[in-house]
Amino acid sequence: MSALPYAHGGPPLIAQLRTTPADFVVEEVLGYAADGDGEHVLLTVEKTGANTEWVARELARYAGVAPLAVGYAGMKDRHAVTRQSFSVQLGGQAEPDWSAFPHAEVRVLASARHRRKLKRGALAGNRFALVLRDVQGDRDGAERVLAAIAARGVPNYFGEQRFGRGGANVERAQAMFAGKRVDRALRGLLLSAARAEVFNAVLAARVERAAWDTPLAGELWSLAGSRSWFGPESWSEALAARLTAFDIHPSGPLWGDGPHPAAEAVAALEQAIAATLPELCAGLAAAGLQHERRALRLHPAALEWSWREDAALELRFSLPAGAYATVVVRELAAV
Repeated sequence: MSALPYAHGGPPLIAQLRTTPADFVVEEVLGYAADGDGEHVLLTVEKTGANTEWVARELARYAGVAPLAVGYAGMKDRHAVTRQSFSVQLGGQAEPDWSAFPHAEVRVLASARHRRKLKRGALAGNRFALVLRDVQGDRDGAERVLAAIAARGVPNYFGEQRFGRGGANVERAQAMFAGKRVDRALRGLLLSAARAEVFNAVLAARVERAAWDTPLAGELWSLAGSRSWFGPESWSEALAARLTAFDIHPSGPLWGDGPHPAAEAVAALEQAIAATLPELCAGLAAAGLQHERRALRLHPAALEWSWREDAALELRFSLPAGAYATVVVRELAAV
């Protein structure tokens, strides 16, 4: 990630992040309430230093149901305090006493009946409260970068979590495309890493051209808070107003099969980047994935910050689903 270009001049600070789990607090926003009835129970769970998949398995064990009966909308950081939702399909079974869940690092904060299993990705976004410690560097410069982030946002890179330990998933994806057999679960992770690598390369090229938050000819527009996109269409005052309001964003490719939907300068740039990553792009197309789009710009909503006396900086903001808090932090501080 450190090799990717910065939008706001590079980080003016050096700091520590995640010195304790409490320095990285994530609260999931589903965007809807429990139905109030149904064979599932919707749980709000707070976990500290625990893996989402492990919590799901332990909830299933405690409720006496199969692991597949438990759903969750998103994977959350292990080295953090996270509040997220899980669904447990109980059918006709009695609901267990969630307050007696036998793991100190996990607390069930609330439960309510629900009609559907939670599906991956079915959430509106996440709220973050982060503390950077041992902060060193240019505080005036940090204030300018924070103001720029609030006004313009940051490049919507995929974070390092998408690429596996040491970024190895891209090489593993190349091996898979060359014929190495992998299991189904790993295949999905490797396809995602390959797509992220291509997207980040396109976004990096547009950051270098100062065109990550402004349109190029032939632009395709991503709708905020949605996977939908549209275009190309002629630049207009209406599009300019929507861009300023963060209602739409320039987009980049989630590579797949089929005709390339962009035109003019956008198509030329993306095809040029694809030519530098031929194994990944050909492998994604051969895998049957259809071309999709992702916003190039990420807007941290309700961004607030405060300096502490103990050389610490607290940040609070909200992000849409699929975005990474670390790509906001990287513009501000090398951690």
